Amino acid sequence: MAAKPDPWAGIDFEEIQEATCLEIDDIKVLFGCFQLFDVKKQDYLLAEEIDEVMRAMGFRPTAEELEELIEEIDEDGSGAIEFPEFAQLCAKFLVEDPDPETMRAELKQAFRLFDKECTGFITMDVFRSILAEVDPKLTEEDLDQIIAEIDEDGSGTMDFEEFCELMMASPEDE
Repeated sequence: MAAKPDPWAGIDFEEIQEATCLEIDDIKVLFGCFQLFDVKKQDYLLAEEIDEVMRAMGFRPTAEELEELIEEIDEDGSGAIEFPEFAQLCAKFLVEDPDPETMRAELKQAFRLFDKECTGFITMDVFRSILAEVDPKLTEEDLDQIIAEIDEDGSGTMDFEEFCELMMASPEDE
């Protein structure tokens, strides 16, 4: 009896997970959906078909949202949405951002871990060591620059509100 070909052989789960924050099982389900809609077996869906596909999957983006998402995800502008791009598109609807109250509660817990003395602030020295631990490739100059940007008032400390601002800032804000 011949062995069945691996249905996941061409999928780079790690890359898709990194780009989407989806679990492997979710990626497999999306791949099944992608294959159902790829009736011509071309390994891509056309951008103009995506609205219909999204609605069939229960997602209801506005025309503007969909246009923006396709523009963002179809990096080469080919109009052909390959599976990794399709997974990114779907992830926008599957991966929910936590509400602000939940986010603040989680940040409060994290802040308490760093504010070991319960002073209500984190010193820049402590924060510097956290940064160095999180990203060992940062040089002393990198760390100095980051600290200078964060400690705008020169106090040498970061309170909870400043911590929240830092952690909730999106890359576009910078």
